[in-house]
Amino acid sequence: MGRVMEIVEETPYRFRIDPRDDMRVPGIAFVSRALLPDSGADKWLEQVANVATLPGIVDASYAMPDAHWGYGFPIGGVAATAVEEGGVVSPGGVGFDISCGVRLYAADLTRDELAPLKAALMDGLGEATPRGMGTGAVWKLAGRDELEDVLMGGSRYAVQEGHGTQRDLDRCEDFGAVADADARQISDRAMERGLHQLGSLGSGNHFLEVQAVESVHDEAAASAFGLRVGQICVMIHCGSRGLGHQICTDHVKTMESAMPSYGISVPDRQLACVPVRSPEGASYLGAMAAAANYARANRQLLGEATRRVFSRVTGRSLELVYDISHNLAKLETHGGRELCVHRKGATRALPPGHGDLPADLAPHGQPVLIPGSMGTASYVLRGVVGGAAFASTCHGAGRLLSRHQAIKTVDGTALQARLESAGIAIRGASPRGLAEETPEAYKDVDEVVAVAEGAGLATRVARLVPVGVVKG
Repeated sequence: MGRVMEIVEETPYRFRIDPRDDMRVPGIAFVSRALLPDSGADKWLEQVANVATLPGIVDASYAMPDAHWGYGFPIGGVAATAVEEGGVVSPGGVGFDISCGVRLYAADLTRDELAPLKAALMDGLGEATPRGMGTGAVWKLAGRDELEDVLMGGSRYAVQEGHGTQRDLDRCEDFGAVADADARQISDRAMERGLHQLGSLGSGNHFLEVQAVESVHDEAAASAFGLRVGQICVMIHCGSRGLGHQICTDHVKTMESAMPSYGISVPDRQLACVPVRSPEGASYLGAMAAAANYARANRQLLGEATRRVFSRVTGRSLELVYDISHNLAKLETHGGRELCVHRKGATRALPPGHGDLPADLAPHGQPVLIPGSMGTASYVLRGVVGGAAFASTCHGAGRLLSRHQAIKTVDGTALQARLESAGIAIRGASPRGLAEETPEAYKDVDEVVAVAEGAGLATRVARLVPVGVVKG
């Protein structure tokens, strides 16, 4: 039987679920009334309460403005556990697409300058971007040894091998690679799945989108990020592909078997977890870090393929604004305690002056990349001082409809015609794939971002609108 949810409105942007039954901390949802789920519909608030039962959880179980139902944790869920106080790590708090994230490039090209070249650019990007459910990749790895180099080195290894620049690393979370990766904790099946997909987009809500900066809300931050009104940008959204999915599958099974030996029970088997300080916890974190490095390298390779097409068609260059992940568990220090911070469909939003930021970004805070749904706006935000939820914020618009519901709502061919008539070029998507990602299947990204800003999670820098989309 599901939990009875009683929600208290603390502010117009913050709602609380008080602890009851086996909850160890309250649940906090950063939403507006417009973003609260209808009674009996999406059960993500119940998942917020379930996450609040995890051993070692501190402060609260948080949900971001784009929250919706996910595996174990809601997508848009943030929770931290105290490592030295029996705190656990849960693959359900990371998700199957480990280190899925967003990368944004800025071009020295305006929308007006692109107009006569747009069709050729979109054709080139469509041809150069491997996508879909199966194999096919920008980088044909020599074998397992080279894959292990990627798993340990991430974007740093890709750049070392000539696929990028030092700036790409300076403008990437963790400067291109997560520490403590351990490829020995990855199964042969996961390795096999990763061997042939490096530099590929995948399917579902993953995309490569050409965008234009429509408006700037923070001139100083936008200048530091390299953004200006009318400028063309490229946004890439993808993750660790089959390798990450297999790692999550493998380690959930291991943790389910191990929980009884640690005296752990959870209200939902999808919240399988073990202490961070356990052999199983260390194994998962090592494998997860390796998958994160694969995802960083994956976006790096796709970005390099995009750069080549962009240069050939337009004669102009692309510079990386930032690359940020939104499916990770990271060991961080908050309030003097070491915490395992799970961000599942949520992104880190470091404040101005944070030591993990490159010097040129530190005065302004970390860039935060918020893609909208296909055919709608996306945003660049920045972290703020005193941001809640361990310096975290939303990661996108957030689904309203499942993919199955979406394809009953719209006709994919008609949707493509609608988008094309609005000046948005579409490449590569099947009618069914388009229908699954129709804008009607997502929340209003403007409302989501307004709530994130109103709740003090991040602040707006720029609004971008789509010009063309490459889909799986």
